[in-house]
Amino acid sequence: MSLKTSNLPFKQRVKHEVHNLIMRKAVVKAQETIGANRQRMVDELGHWEEWRDLAKQIRNHVLANLDAYLYQLSEKVLANGGHVYFAETAEQAAEYIRQVALAKKAKKIVKSKSMVTEEIGLNDVLQKEGMQVIETDLGEYLLQISGDKPSHIVVPAIHKDRHQIRKDLHEKLGYQGEETPEDMTRFVRQRIRQDFLEADIGISGCNFAVAETGSCCLVTNEGNLRLATTLPKTHIAVMGMERIAPTFKEVDVLITMLARSAVGAKLTGYNTWLTGPRLAGETDGPEDFHLVIVDNGRSDILASEFKEVLRCIRCGACLNTCPAYRQIGGHGYGSIYPGPIGAVISPLLGGYNEFKELPYACSLCNACNSVCPVRIPLAQLINRHREKMVELGKTPKLEQLSIFGFTTANAHPYLWKTGVNLGAKFLAKFIKQGKSPVAFGALAEWTKARDLPQADGESFRQWFNNRGNK
Repeated sequence: MSLKTSNLPFKQRVKHEVHNLIMRKAVVKAQETIGANRQRMVDELGHWEEWRDLAKQIRNHVLANLDAYLYQLSEKVLANGGHVYFAETAEQAAEYIRQVALAKKAKKIVKSKSMVTEEIGLNDVLQKEGMQVIETDLGEYLLQISGDKPSHIVVPAIHKDRHQIRKDLHEKLGYQGEETPEDMTRFVRQRIRQDFLEADIGISGCNFAVAETGSCCLVTNEGNLRLATTLPKTHIAVMGMERIAPTFKEVDVLITMLARSAVGAKLTGYNTWLTGPRLAGETDGPEDFHLVIVDNGRSDILASEFKEVLRCIRCGACLNTCPAYRQIGGHGYGSIYPGPIGAVISPLLGGYNEFKELPYACSLCNACNSVCPVRIPLAQLINRHREKMVELGKTPKLEQLSIFGFTTANAHPYLWKTGVNLGAKFLAKFIKQGKSPVAFGALAEWTKARDLPQADGESFRQWFNNRGNK
């Protein structure tokens, strides 16, 4: 499954990231900066809660009528001269794009930032055919040259600082310039400019597809996407099937919420609208346009109790406020979708066997709920994952045994009383200076950072009954 960014065990990933001081400093700074900017934009817009309600209504309406809007969208794209492919699985989506690339005899492909292409593992599929795939988003490009994975939905290289970036550019590309962001950005832009001109195919994501016109809406801050979708003769847009808006009127609302929630801006630097291939007499734009609509488990989610997560507009606001993400960063989650949204959607798309730990990477503080621009109850959905894993027997065997023992004793008063009395006497001898002589399981994790209370050898009931005799 291409969702995975690491094969290391969850606790090992977390331990590594907790001690990654560069990442933690960068994430703290980003959360504070973006959070402050977001709040300014929220205050400036006014009536923010009403805007959230409206955005939620729009997304719910689309999900309730998704089949009709998908049909309308596909008909419009075809009428505009494009091609549409519905991919039920990630493999089908990647295979269709591979076949298009082979038919075009593509040697070089430029890509703009796209989470869905990460999800379907597109780069690996194309590179196995000998095609050169170049990420043109600055953050994604830096990760590509260093062999790294994204750690944030909006800011993929958030875990790196400029010193690391300069080192990567020097070692991989021979960069000799200064360590300033301006100089390094200029160097990368000069490097990839020729790639835009030589590329056979440009691949993009799709923030929102407008069903009424068959248009793709893409929001960026660098301008690379416009070059990737204009200069190559073929443009392939890849979108999750839920990313639809009925008309431009609804897109206006969604973009307003997206830009403010993602980076704390009124609008992104570039708002690109693409409606099929170039028309007769036009001088720019692709000659061939393909829209790949990806299901990859979304139909199952739509039919489940987790369907509200499909309202997500990928703004990353939940990551920017999450205290767990603040400590372990994106790589701690081991999924291309980290943070609260990742804790919900990764187990749904990739299964509990791969991502069963993610719902527990959460304090259930509800901070994500308060900032989500489309009012997804993320904390409640995370908690429901925990309940489902218990129901399905996905929790550790020791935990299952412990809960069984607790509930059995709790259901039998005499057994409970006997166990509590014996336990009090045992713990008085067992705990020494706040630590237990045996460290295992949850107890070991707890006592790493805390001391256990010293037991005095009697239960609460024993103390209560004997209080007058002391």
